[in-house]
Amino acid sequence: MFPLERRLRAALAGTSEAGRRPVTPIELPMKLDKLIPPLLFKSLRPAAVLVPVMKRPDGLRVLLTRRSESLRSHKGQISFPGGGREEADESAAAAAKREAQEETGIPPEAVEVIGYLDDYPTISKYMVTPVVGLVEDVPEVKPCAREVAQIFEVPLPFLLEPRNYERKLLSRDGFNVPFFELNYQSWRIWGATAGMLRNLSQIVARHEG
Repeated sequence: MFPLERRLRAALAGTSEAGRRPVTPIELPMKLDKLIPPLLFKSLRPAAVLVPVMKRPDGLRVLLTRRSESLRSHKGQISFPGGGREEADESAAAAAKREAQEETGIPPEAVEVIGYLDDYPTISKYMVTPVVGLVEDVPEVKPCAREVAQIFEVPLPFLLEPRNYERKLLSRDGFNVPFFELNYQSWRIWGATAGMLRNLSQIVARHEG
């Protein structure tokens, strides 16, 4: 087992999708996020994504996708495999693994769920539960052409480094919405995906003091 895998397991130990789930702070200017009523969060549609930590011979890497340009929303953006929960999904983990198989070909039996990040509210009106799963060294992943244009991987140590995250503002409906961005090689990772990855880096950092 890689030392980094032990760190990751230890940091996520005890997290669960059951009970009252923590929500990632939106960090709006002037602490306006404190004024958002809890009922608004409850109205968001449940969704789940898989944060696939790939066990490669050279270390741990996180798999990400670039969404197809033909999709109606978030076209071309970097994301985790995932989507809205369906009635047949028994849990967020089941939904995340189902979507990951559909989008990337990762078989559910190759995924070991080791924990959960904080729930993440999105401007597309979803409350996303990020499910962290260790994935055995599957020989090949295949993007679903209808939904995924490309698949790539980023070394986990890069994603755990707080200095790689840059805070920016997006003007939307006359309001400046803060978001995080990080760049790896030619990939620009921003928005909800970068926010979830930053949450992962914070969880690991807090655990290690």
